[in-house]
Amino acid sequence: MLNEMMHRPVVMPELVNYMRTAQQGFPGGLGEIEQFANENGIPVIPHETAKFLDLFCASIEPRYILEIGTAIGFSASLMAQHLQTDGHLTTIDRYPQMVERAQENFKKLGLQDRITLLEGDAADILPTLSGSYDLIFMDSAKAKYIDFYPECMRLLRLGGILIIDDVFQGGTILEEESARPKRVRKIHRQLNLLLDTVLQDPQQRSCLVPLGDGLLMVRKEN
Repeated sequence: MLNEMMHRPVVMPELVNYMRTAQQGFPGGLGEIEQFANENGIPVIPHETAKFLDLFCASIEPRYILEIGTAIGFSASLMAQHLQTDGHLTTIDRYPQMVERAQENFKKLGLQDRITLLEGDAADILPTLSGSYDLIFMDSAKAKYIDFYPECMRLLRLGGILIIDDVFQGGTILEEESARPKRVRKIHRQLNLLLDTVLQDPQQRSCLVPLGDGLLMVRKEN
């Protein structure tokens, strides 16, 4: 479950350290979840990404959020606190140990009625979903992003935002595929295909944000 790229940020280390220490921590139980994850090497979004997501969600005040990749529920809990009064967040994860821990954290934070956790493979679950999401946050199997992308765009409302995490792979995304270890070549190939597909699509609006291991943001405009 460990993600080696968490320790290979694409921004100079001094600035990463500043972003992670100068920005205030999260209060209460949310901060405790973040601290627990960091101390135990659980792959949650780094603090600078979390602060961005916190500000972004506070700004758009989403009604419906979909998350792909729950881990122990840190990012879901972070986003859920900014839901509209009648809003709801749905999150997907296929690892039983993560599902159990996330459910405990949602209950601890009093969010169990505002978050639905679907256990299983997103490849099986996404086609069964309907509705119109204001925000989708994807932080799961990197090689599957390109497969999940059409489903995410189908599920987004017009004007909705898709945020995809960890697209830079510590900067190795720019290397030739043959230079990468064989065990990660599929991830390398699929992420490059995703970037080419999204960034060259004239029908949607997109941008790259160099926070953590890189965010790809897409606004559904067509």
